[in-house]
Amino acid sequence: MYQRIAIQKVKQLIKHFPVVAILGPRQVGKTTLAKEFIKLLKKDVIYLDLEMPGDYNLLLNPELFFKANQNKCIIIDEVQRMPELFSVLRAVIDIHRVAGRFILLGSANPILLQKSSETLAGRIAFYELTGLNSKEIYKKISQNKHWVYGGFPHSLKFKNEEIRKDWFRSFILTYIEREFVNLGLKTTSVNLNRFFYMLAHNQGTLVNVSSYAKSLGLQFPVVANYFDYFENAFLIRKLPPFYINIKKRLVKSPKVYIRDTGILHYLLNISSFNQLLAHPIAGASWEGFVIEQIASCLENKFNLSFYRTQDGTETDLIIEKNGKAEVCIEIKLTSEPQKTKSMTLSHIDLNTSKNFVIIPECKISYQLFDSTTVCSLFDFISIYLPKI
Repeated sequence: MYQRIAIQKVKQLIKHFPVVAILGPRQVGKTTLAKEFIKLLKKDVIYLDLEMPGDYNLLLNPELFFKANQNKCIIIDEVQRMPELFSVLRAVIDIHRVAGRFILLGSANPILLQKSSETLAGRIAFYELTGLNSKEIYKKISQNKHWVYGGFPHSLKFKNEEIRKDWFRSFILTYIEREFVNLGLKTTSVNLNRFFYMLAHNQGTLVNVSSYAKSLGLQFPVVANYFDYFENAFLIRKLPPFYINIKKRLVKSPKVYIRDTGILHYLLNISSFNQLLAHPIAGASWEGFVIEQIASCLENKFNLSFYRTQDGTETDLIIEKNGKAEVCIEIKLTSEPQKTKSMTLSHIDLNTSKNFVIIPECKISYQLFDSTTVCSLFDFISIYLPKI
């Protein structure tokens, strides 16, 4: 059992909002987190899982059920299976508006956001639960294991590699054959599987929908739709380019990453750290892993992007606020990073005073040049990131 940082944050939201929605992919720990509040909250809690027919039937007349239990906290898991609940929630909340009435859990971002924004504005707070981050597993799981097997709690607990592969196979099958169908995506599982494998082989590259469409033998709008669905299901991250008003030709396409490196490595048939280091995807995998770890700690307080010009000047990750680059980060799979012309030009272009190079192992942080610090991932998120 890992102590999730999210517990304290969600606990604060529950004190101030009638509805708190915890979003994230399947199996990331949303249900486990929500059940923790059954112990913590100072009032009775009802837990309903809409994948269970009995619980689903309890909400066939939701207004009566909510009114009968208005002094309790009601946790509704897989709430996207009953989108008509949102309009009822607004009505019952306006009649009896108190904090902590409902906790909604969902793995379907588009439905939750659309329905709640229309009906629950000012009444709901969102929290995205990501995979386990380095702070949560510190001294329990090594960084190498975390990187290879990803952040899903189940993936990290398995000691048998074949069982772990079976778990990932089942996880992906659930999304491909059921979850996307429930979200309204009309396509074949064969096409979705091929698309997912293409994403894995193109980790950290610029999105070129036309190229994907040509390779898959599909129309441009169909593949563009795939990208949206995979992103909204928390499976991929599209990292946008950073735009600034300079006289340079900038790359305008986003980069795409499979968010969980465990899924990435399963799709590429990588099952050990040594296999990963020998694979051509290793550098891009480390880059995606670092980005996700940083993103999970920021909690949407800042925007993330990358910077690249047509002449090759680039920075892997920018932490920005109000349209201004605050931090430049290079992510290098090396033990001895070197100063490069690209680093220098990026820092000049972006006018950043806080610059970092994050590498897999670095016992003591040090200055590479000027205002550029070389450090480990854990030191960055635990020491430097809180000061930004």
